Amino acid sequence: MTMSPEFWLHLALCIGALVIGGVLKGATGAGAPIVAVPVISLFYGVQSAIVAMVVSNLLSNVLQGWRYRADLPKGPFVWTLAGGGLLGAALGTVMLAHVAPDLLLQTMAVIIMAYIVFRVSRPDWGLSQQAAGRLALPVGVAGGLLQGATGISAPVSISFVNALRMPRAQFVATVSLFFSAMTLAQIPFLVGYGILTLHGLVISTGAFLVILAAMPAGEALARRLSAAVFDRLILALLGVIVLKILI
Repeated sequence: MTMSPEFWLHLALCIGALVIGGVLKGATGAGAPIVAVPVISLFYGVQSAIVAMVVSNLLSNVLQGWRYRADLPKGPFVWTLAGGGLLGAALGTVMLAHVAPDLLLQTMAVIIMAYIVFRVSRPDWGLSQQAAGRLALPVGVAGGLLQGATGISAPVSISFVNALRMPRAQFVATVSLFFSAMTLAQIPFLVGYGILTLHGLVISTGAFLVILAAMPAGEALARRLSAAVFDRLILALLGVIVLKILI
């Protein structure tokens, strides 16, 4: 079967998004789906994008979580957040199987727009430990719901954890546990609904290898660019993706 030039263009753009996502994860410890999922969804649909990221979401976060296990914050906060994420991801995956793909794509665009506006307008937003403890469960559920239904929880989860101004090691340990819990909840539902197949697992493994290969470049880039500059570049890229989805 002959592949059209359009096929190769779409494939190249998706691989490019995975590379950028890997660079982002290497530089910040989180965030690969927020670049890769919208691009893959644009060409292949939300379900395919979630499947493409599932191996990376699980393996990369389990590996990071194990590496930073000694830095996991003490107390119930992180476990409450992860438990909420697990529950929300299960519910969100049920939505993924039943909600119209176009509606999911449009919802994703709105979520990313809200994320961009929030990050630009409130760059120094912060939370106290007491407030974070009260919000851990509902934020975890909301983040998991977004992750299960659209493949992107960062507008809720990353913004929330980042507002606690944790040291980088604690931040990575916390989000790694959260993302691992959500993915563990997603996988049985994805398999049960026939969304995650053997073919999808092979594609997802390939996507993980691309992200893994790009992560060292992100670590090197982080030493040369300030976090603020890198963050603005990612937000600009997301803005372009949102416009493409809406148009």
